[in-house]
Amino acid sequence: MIRGARIESFFIAGPAGRLEALLKHPGEPSPAEPSAHPGTSGAPGPVAVVCHPHPLFGGTMHNKVVHATAEALVRRGLPTLRFNFRGVGRSAGRHDHARGEQDDLRAALAVLGERYPARPIVAAGYSFGSFVALAAGCSDPRVAMLIGIAAPAGLFPFGFLRACDKPIVFIQGENDRLAPLPLVLALAAGVPSGARVLPIPGADHAFHGRLDELGRRVEETLGTL
Repeated sequence: MIRGARIESFFIAGPAGRLEALLKHPGEPSPAEPSAHPGTSGAPGPVAVVCHPHPLFGGTMHNKVVHATAEALVRRGLPTLRFNFRGVGRSAGRHDHARGEQDDLRAALAVLGERYPARPIVAAGYSFGSFVALAAGCSDPRVAMLIGIAAPAGLFPFGFLRACDKPIVFIQGENDRLAPLPLVLALAAGVPSGARVLPIPGADHAFHGRLDELGRRVEETLGTL
């Protein structure tokens, strides 16, 4: 258990107006728990951002999968940022079909870069958010690793991954009808440096009854960083 963790609520200056955000700072692990995830050779460890699912279908930073993902990252000692895309919650602007949302993510990355200079960033996202995280993160030098959760391979154009040379991990439910596992396996096979796929047996797109397993899988991904 992380003791003394705290959540900071603030607004990010986004390209379409302010973006509502939450940053959870990990506290100290209990004596029985492993220490916070260190960087290599004692360097400062990574920080993270998690992108939420499709705004037009009720997606927000408070989504249960986003929350479970963020909590798993915090358990491993990563300060973790969640934020609402433009037009969601108290964020300004209007939905922009993943184009402007990539700019929103870049604004969030800028905040993490300012607060945690020289620390690698893990960019994660769920469903629609996974497309945004991977699309913006592949070309952003601040991002060291990408995590796509329930990546909708058949619904969005992920062709850019064929030129992505960063570590990528996909976490996918075996019973996901919106993002079928075979499509994600094929997508991962086309990544030049390779991409890991971590299936979760029995999990659907929303990971009903499988959030604990999802959290364990998220924590597992950090071993590659």
